[in-house]
Amino acid sequence: MATNPLAPDWLILPGDANALSAGLWPATMHRAPAGDLVIGGVSAPDLAARFGTPLYVIDEADARARASALRSAFEAEFSRIGTTVKVYYAGKAFLSSEVARWMLAEGLNIDVCSGGELAVALAAGAPGARLGFHGNNKSLAEIDEACAVGVGTIVIDSTIEISRVAAAAARHGIVQNVRLRVNSGVHAHTHEFLATAHEDQKFGITLEDAPRLVALIRAEPTLRFIGLHCHIGSQIFGADGFAESASRLLAVHAALLAGGPVPELNLGGGFGIAYTDADTPTPIHELAARLADIVAAECAARGIPVPIVAFEPGRSIIGPAGTTLYEVGTTKAVDLSGATRLYVSVDGGMSDNARPALYGADYSVRLAGRSSAADPVLVRVAGKHCESGDIVVDADYLPGDVGPGDLVAVAATGAYCFSLASNYNYLGRPPVVAVRDGAARLLVRGETIADLLSRDTGITAAVAAPTGTDQPKEAIR
Repeated sequence: MATNPLAPDWLILPGDANALSAGLWPATMHRAPAGDLVIGGVSAPDLAARFGTPLYVIDEADARARASALRSAFEAEFSRIGTTVKVYYAGKAFLSSEVARWMLAEGLNIDVCSGGELAVALAAGAPGARLGFHGNNKSLAEIDEACAVGVGTIVIDSTIEISRVAAAAARHGIVQNVRLRVNSGVHAHTHEFLATAHEDQKFGITLEDAPRLVALIRAEPTLRFIGLHCHIGSQIFGADGFAESASRLLAVHAALLAGGPVPELNLGGGFGIAYTDADTPTPIHELAARLADIVAAECAARGIPVPIVAFEPGRSIIGPAGTTLYEVGTTKAVDLSGATRLYVSVDGGMSDNARPALYGADYSVRLAGRSSAADPVLVRVAGKHCESGDIVVDADYLPGDVGPGDLVAVAATGAYCFSLASNYNYLGRPPVVAVRDGAARLLVRGETIADLLSRDTGITAAVAAPTGTDQPKEAIR
């Protein structure tokens, strides 16, 4: 069977459209003899029947194993060069109280960037000392709360924040640890990186301005400067961008040592994952070894001690552990110049996964409720929103008999799908469930129409939602 000419060059025609590519799906996922997908010991049809669709499913064992393996790899490699590491789970990728507890239990700290994320972490029982707080526009109330609960580190993003954090620390009678976010001039994405003198972006300050701001921080008796912080991008494969950024950061780090201690260096996160078979992310143990070697070499070249090094991974931990289940509503074959693309429309879309519309992100899809011997056909999985750009999976192959009522699964949706979800077209945000050892439990309740109407002050309490529309889908089938 020939490859469809409408398919992108990177997409390979599969010999078996039911096969699950290693690295794309949660570690526990497999097909049962009957053909349905099983995640964490729970079948996809059972999950859909119990919780409805769209449905975010997180493999707890997979997420925790990735967190533990990443921490262990970085600890081992940086111990080899004579220092320690601090690993912060980047809560912006996906945060719930349960996931926060998983990360803490696996030895990770948690990075938050809003008062809401801080509240979730605290509600999960996170000690303030194990939290980092950053953002380019932290409100006075957020800064005050961070100091009040003893957040371990606040990242200073601009000159104005120095006095704000110092004042909040003084009110609470503490000396607050702070980092200074800087732009290294390196921007990395996937296999490429660009190194410039300056970056035109909202985060941080230039490396040239760092000594002046560090002097201002050190002049505040209620602040303790612990090091520089930098984040060079997201979905990064390889270590070249980190190498260039670390070299630039450590040159400034070395100069700052003349004015006082600089115990730490935060190199950020952004480690990439596979969304399709064309993606080749760097294995975490290789990345850890390469980054340790880079830091050791740069410090040796400057004759300075190796600092404690911090990292902030998120996607690489929670992304592959997540799968989204949808139900197919309609299919439509579109003929274009002698080739056919099958549009498969599902009951979710850009409200539960904004990344394709925002970034042109690619994803992979498979039948989840059955397997099929039908020949593979090129599909585009579309959402139900009133937008032509409402695409969930731009291009993949599914068995040609895919049709209404089928359950499909989209891989690697654990990061930045729930976090970016919206109520566009008045769709409720889907529930999130965790699966492990044959059991499923609700992490975040899905929104009902009644939830959405309850915020509209023009609707009085006497006006009820129409019968049935306030129920989860599985309850009104």
